[in-house]
Amino acid sequence: MRMDAIPVLLKIDGERVADALQEVREKLDDSQGKIVLDFSSVHHIDPHALGAMEALAGTADKKAIKVGLRGVNIDIYKVLKLAKLASRFSLLT
Repeated sequence: MRMDAIPVLLKIDGERVADALQEVREKLDDSQGKIVLDFSSVHHIDPHALGAMEALAGTADKKAIKVGLRGVNIDIYKVLKLAKLASRFSLLT
């Protein structure tokens, strides 16, 4: 089994979403292929976190890394749809 085929799973802290996403973005150099972010503890997303998600998506695109989101609740999904960010991530169940 190839190591780059195994996605990295990172849990996003619901209390500090934007900071956690910034940390993930900074670590993308160490990732290959795909990472999965666990949003199960995130209950709402603010404009600062949306900006961090957009920056993360841009960096991931440049580095050809796919970002999957797991545990996204319906309210966050709606916000991502409205912000036209939902299509930039793989939404996982």
